[in-house]
Amino acid sequence: MGRILIVDDEEKIRSVIREYAEFEGYEVDEAIDGIEAVDKCNENRYDLIIMDVMMPKLDGFSACKKIKKIHNTPILMLSARGEEYDKLFGFEIGIDDYVVKPFSPKELMARANVIIKRNNYQSGVNRVLKFAELEIDIDAHTVTVSGNKINLTPKEYELLLYITANKNVALSRDKILNTVWGYDFYGDGRTVDTHIKMLRNNLGVCRDMIVTVRGVGYKFEVAEVD
Repeated sequence: MGRILIVDDEEKIRSVIREYAEFEGYEVDEAIDGIEAVDKCNENRYDLIIMDVMMPKLDGFSACKKIKKIHNTPILMLSARGEEYDKLFGFEIGIDDYVVKPFSPKELMARANVIIKRNNYQSGVNRVLKFAELEIDIDAHTVTVSGNKINLTPKEYELLLYITANKNVALSRDKILNTVWGYDFYGDGRTVDTHIKMLRNNLGVCRDMIVTVRGVGYKFEVAEVD
């Protein structure tokens, strides 16, 4: 499944997260503060870091900045503070998600699985995806149709990456909503429908690659070319 680093000065929290992570098949390392977390990242590669904000010696935000200079490892931040300022600051420095304590271990692992899966397909060997007239350059963060660059919003781009990563798989609206928008997004299937409509409009001649599956949701259906 992968390797996770849990960083928190509270042993009980580390123990709970470890139990759930190992149950799902992850290999787990632990660190009690930001300094130890940075040291471990110098020595090892991780698929995800779950890290508390408030810690002695070096706080989570400061540790995040240092870790990002070593590896671009996904980071899920934990905090007892749920203020919007803290969340926005975390996203500005590069974290992938923010969970407020107390939290549900099951929801935490669901979020962790989403981050790891998303990072895995975005970090795949094939960095340029080609589907007939549609081409996605992941490194350049560009999408072209028939050789012409099209402009997508960040959410449309993320949605396109997700459905192409699950080519020929019928995805429910709830699954798309939970993966692309996140588990704490207060929306419904109409949000997905609206963005699919906008995405189709932007794809032009490739719009029919996104197929509506009645009673389920959508799937991306096309033959990939070399």
